[in-house]
Amino acid sequence: MSTTTQHSPPLAAASRHALPDSGERVPPLSWPIVGIFTGALTVFGASTWAALTGTVHAIVTIAASSAAIFVLFTVLHDASHYSISSHRWVNVAFGRVAMFFVSPLISFKSFAFIHIEHHRNTNDGESDPDHFVSAAPWWQLPVRFPAMDLPYISFLVRNVRRRPRAEVLETATLMTFSLTVIVAAALTGQLWTLAVICLIPGRVAMFVLAWWFDWLPHHDLEDTQRENRYRATRNRVGSEWILTPLLLSQNYHLVHHLHPSIPFYRYVAAWRRNEAAYLERDSAISTVFGQQLDAAQYREWKRLNGKLAALLPARMPRSSAARHASTHPIPVNSVEPLTPGSVKVTFDVPDHLSDQFRFRAGQNLTIRHRIGGREVRRNYSICTSATSGELAIGVRHIAGGMFSRFAVETLRAGDVLELMTPTGSFGAPLDPLARRDYVAVAAGSGITPILSIMRTTMEIETESRFTLFYGNRTAESTMFATELDELESRYADRLGIFHIRSGEAHHPAAFRGRIDLAMVQRLLDNDLTSIDRWYLCGPADLVTTMRDDLTSEAVPTERIHLELFRGPNRSTHVDGFPNSEVTITLSGADHTVELAAGDTVLESALKNNIDAPYACLGGACGTCKARITTGAVSMEQNLALTAAEVDAGFILTCQSHPTTPTVAVDYDS
Repeated sequence: MSTTTQHSPPLAAASRHALPDSGERVPPLSWPIVGIFTGALTVFGASTWAALTGTVHAIVTIAASSAAIFVLFTVLHDASHYSISSHRWVNVAFGRVAMFFVSPLISFKSFAFIHIEHHRNTNDGESDPDHFVSAAPWWQLPVRFPAMDLPYISFLVRNVRRRPRAEVLETATLMTFSLTVIVAAALTGQLWTLAVICLIPGRVAMFVLAWWFDWLPHHDLEDTQRENRYRATRNRVGSEWILTPLLLSQNYHLVHHLHPSIPFYRYVAAWRRNEAAYLERDSAISTVFGQQLDAAQYREWKRLNGKLAALLPARMPRSSAARHASTHPIPVNSVEPLTPGSVKVTFDVPDHLSDQFRFRAGQNLTIRHRIGGREVRRNYSICTSATSGELAIGVRHIAGGMFSRFAVETLRAGDVLELMTPTGSFGAPLDPLARRDYVAVAAGSGITPILSIMRTTMEIETESRFTLFYGNRTAESTMFATELDELESRYADRLGIFHIRSGEAHHPAAFRGRIDLAMVQRLLDNDLTSIDRWYLCGPADLVTTMRDDLTSEAVPTERIHLELFRGPNRSTHVDGFPNSEVTITLSGADHTVELAAGDTVLESALKNNIDAPYACLGGACGTCKARITTGAVSMEQNLALTAAEVDAGFILTCQSHPTTPTVAVDYDS
């Protein structure tokens, strides 16, 4: 090696070469491949048309075609490893088309043979066809990069007797065709047009491919694939927010060599799932600037690199621009079944309202709709990530639930619902530089806000850990089961999900029954008081019992966040409250009304036709939150506001009885 690196103590040969399970499988069809394949062909077709018509400068068409060929190589690459589809013929079809654009001098089957030989003999002299680039002196690289297909042809000629006759014939036919087209173009005066369309873009793309796919991963590494598969190629870490999409994940080239059948877009997930195991085997890693790292250095680099996250683009979600909850007609984009009795409803928010419907993880939507001539108002938590740009809720049918039955059985894409802008404060602020431990306890449809919080936290706080205890009767009744499995796979090193089932006799005994603190303590690795934030959402008895039990175990109350979809029944004892004059500020206008003894602030507003926001009427959702500016009130119960919000003067108007002759509340604060 040209750079000195301190290595971890060598492992025994067997364990050194023991390969961790990637956890990834070949899909029936790789839709990302379909996407980039279609996009690349579209770009190439458009640039060809532009070159033929002279509508743009030749430099533009060359650049566009080069980019298209570069992307098509990833299609060819995945096809050669049969990772595009579990159906073999699909890979061959994609590979043949992509090969024609990347280098029409050899057949797809010939390329696949040569490339697999590279995997078998990485860094092993002439046995590795890519050694032509990876071992070249630096001053020869500008010449060797664009000529990368020449050693492939030479390698094929040396091994021609090993290849099937049909494959050799196909390669010979392609070579003949390519040369014929070039000669014909030269004789007809169209050589420059052909050069602009494909000859020059092909060389430009080949230059970049040889540089990024061969030289960057392999140069200066002496171990061969047979000697040490973990040090025959490398991962290149740093600036991954741009390198991973730019290199189409080939900055994780080590993962590709360890698990060649993984689709390119799953390299990062495989690395994160098995990072500790790969580091234990002294895998080759370098930074984006070429500094070689051993396992200890990589861990320290990763720790320090987290502190630089603020310098990189971070998709921090912004809150709604609405000063208070306001209602708008919003069309339904889709209604997807989750379980036999629940659906995911996604909304198509118009562009002019997108700022109004921005949300923080853990917030909710209030829906108004007329069903059978009767207005129904229901509150549902948002289930999508706050960074996704998608607005969706999960609805589970409950016995006697008018809207939930309508949503599950009747609601369709294109229908329009009256949606209130997002409200609620269940979720807590996030920090890209934070390293926290979160635990969530949810049951049934209580997963919806937890799912939003969990997704957003994993995306933004890349060093934080999350554990979810999710209770359901059966697997079939588990909402968002597929999404939870995907999240756990994606963030396997930081996310743990325990599915607790109360109605499945065959479910493992440790995860059977109903969630309580004893079960959480038994399954959780951490001490209860070491958890930075607790999120509780579900039936009132589960949530309030867990809150009380955690408090009794010395967990600070400010770390416990809870959400109920409906609060306990309101007290009927409202004696002792005076009549009062209430001034309500809403949408910039002041309304002064008389409030009868025993009424809440919200009740007085609604009786006077003031369209104040509300949903659950039980002090659980926070939709009716306002700031008190004059006088004082007494809240029957508060299951939505934090202690800090109460200290700042916020109240739940559905629970607030004036205790002074005059009171003023501001919904716009």
